[in-house]
Amino acid sequence: MANYTDNEMMAISAGRFVKNGDIVFAGTGLSMLAATAAKRIYAPKAVIFFETGGIDPSLEEIPMAVSDLRVMYGTCLNSGLIEAFSIVGHRRLHTIAFLGAAQIDRYGNLNTTVIGDYWRPKTRFSGSGGACDVSAFASGVITFMQHEKRRFVEKLDYLTSVGWYEGGESRRNLGLQRGGALAVVTNLCVMRFDETTKEMYLAEYYPGITVDKIVENTGFPIDVSRAREAEPPSAEDLRILREEVDPQRLIL
Repeated sequence: MANYTDNEMMAISAGRFVKNGDIVFAGTGLSMLAATAAKRIYAPKAVIFFETGGIDPSLEEIPMAVSDLRVMYGTCLNSGLIEAFSIVGHRRLHTIAFLGAAQIDRYGNLNTTVIGDYWRPKTRFSGSGGACDVSAFASGVITFMQHEKRRFVEKLDYLTSVGWYEGGESRRNLGLQRGGALAVVTNLCVMRFDETTKEMYLAEYYPGITVDKIVENTGFPIDVSRAREAEPPSAEDLRILREEVDPQRLIL
């Protein structure tokens, strides 16, 4: 039996994508947990920032939301929305964005707006916030998802944030000359995107999770030929997560 939770595995899996020198845009929840874990474990010279304007905070305590005053503690700069979003699209910076979504399709396009018809929705969410801007201009986007067929869909009910659009060169043809979906981190696996077709494929399945289970919970065909078992969190990874990143278990 695994000695770690889904949230711990997801935070570690996402954190492994961050390198020293990266600029990391963090949303709330798991995004915040993963960004903090990345800086504490894998990339101490990465810079985390939040859309509310906290740039490179100390994160001695993990914030509950981007409006939490802890995103401003120990920063190199307390700014605002305009400055924060200027960082996302800066040509000389490698920016990775951690986002969440209600639905995702095979090209990494995201829906955070409605489930069902837009005018008569079954569920209406809070909407884009800054996610559309971030997905358009960041160097790469990592999305957190619960792995369910109703979330991994053939066609989105609403396209809130563009990934690789319709695949191939279609994102570039929209005028978006950088960025795109980098990976999808779920409670079952890690998905990546083919360099040519831009379609999602299974890259890593977590220990104890079968490929069949992932296929069964995905609402479109996926390539599993490149899949390998993911490395579980180490004892030291888990210690840092539990004792330094989120000792109060606010997100864990």
